[in-house]
Amino acid sequence: MVLFGADRVADFRHLFAGRTALLTGPSGRTSGNVPTIDVLKACCDLRLLLAPEHGVRGDKAAGALFSDEIDIESGLPVRSLYTKTSKRLSPETLALFDTLVYDIADVGCRYYTFLTTLRYCIEDCAAAGKRLVVLDRPNPLGDRVEGGLLRQETASFVGGYPIPVCYGLTCGELARMMNAELGCGCDLQVVPCSGLRRSMTFRDWGHCWVMPSLGIPRYETALLYPGTCLIEGTNCSEGRGTADPFGILGAPFIRGEAFCRAFNDLGCPGVEATPVYFTPTTSKHQGTLCGGIQLHITEESRLEPVAMGVKLLDLLRRMYPSDFQFLPPVRPDGKPFLSLLAGHRDFERPDWDAKTLLDRYAQESQAFRQRKAPYEYYPKE
Repeated sequence: MVLFGADRVADFRHLFAGRTALLTGPSGRTSGNVPTIDVLKACCDLRLLLAPEHGVRGDKAAGALFSDEIDIESGLPVRSLYTKTSKRLSPETLALFDTLVYDIADVGCRYYTFLTTLRYCIEDCAAAGKRLVVLDRPNPLGDRVEGGLLRQETASFVGGYPIPVCYGLTCGELARMMNAELGCGCDLQVVPCSGLRRSMTFRDWGHCWVMPSLGIPRYETALLYPGTCLIEGTNCSEGRGTADPFGILGAPFIRGEAFCRAFNDLGCPGVEATPVYFTPTTSKHQGTLCGGIQLHITEESRLEPVAMGVKLLDLLRRMYPSDFQFLPPVRPDGKPFLSLLAGHRDFERPDWDAKTLLDRYAQESQAFRQRKAPYEYYPKE
């Protein structure tokens, strides 16, 4: 059975010096389902909680900004790292602790904002001379590497570091990479997992799935998310407000049966679709009947979610040229959200070619495997 960094706090208690702060979310729990907040309260001077997107308790909606508060369950003050004015550690917040502990599960996908928050913590702790301790957690996708590298021109909070969409590192390994490549010199300490091998995915851990956010309710969702999250950048529903977010996709202008046949004819490995009709209760097309597909993973080892996502975008623009659209930038001087997710601006060109794009992705993913090798802590087998 795999043990998380949070399970091994007592063996590394010497790292939690002085006043301690914890950056965590609802997934911050031991493998025995004990909140990391309780674990740290028992072994060190835990003074403060820091909240990423979704909040410490997961009670904030996706993208919802929120202010500082008091955590009712623990009685500890909470500083928000997801406000309108800043998503970084302010000087006032940095003055409240000596050691910052990071314990958040992500999904092994670049779009998750927790990774950008981790980068900011490395940079801000380094500048302030604070220690950062990462309680490591396995990557649920294992050693999967897929997708193209983020281009600097499209860097944002949903893509804060030049890595592929699926990057095949644990949060502790990624933290070491960022600290070294950015030249931060942060006093970064990683409490490693035990019993973990690179080839392991969530199915091998021996633990229940704890949602990192409500949008990823199951492991199967996490497998599809690197591809279907691209639909968020379009006028189609990515399934928010349904029983299967990122597994159900559609729009009012889609007939489910025709679109399902066309998708299955693409021959995307490891996945099949069935037609579906749904009315989202939240988000895009709320209260409006949509047609579309539900995706079913048939062979996990063959699944290529990012390639599937690119092929979906290509299919939608070909089948529905008058209706399908990419969402415009939020700000007049901004970039389309799809470009921020994709990490490049190729989709903004009307003549973009799916095969050319996927060939480039494959080359960049292979090069990244070599780049990440020096930061890999866990054995392959």
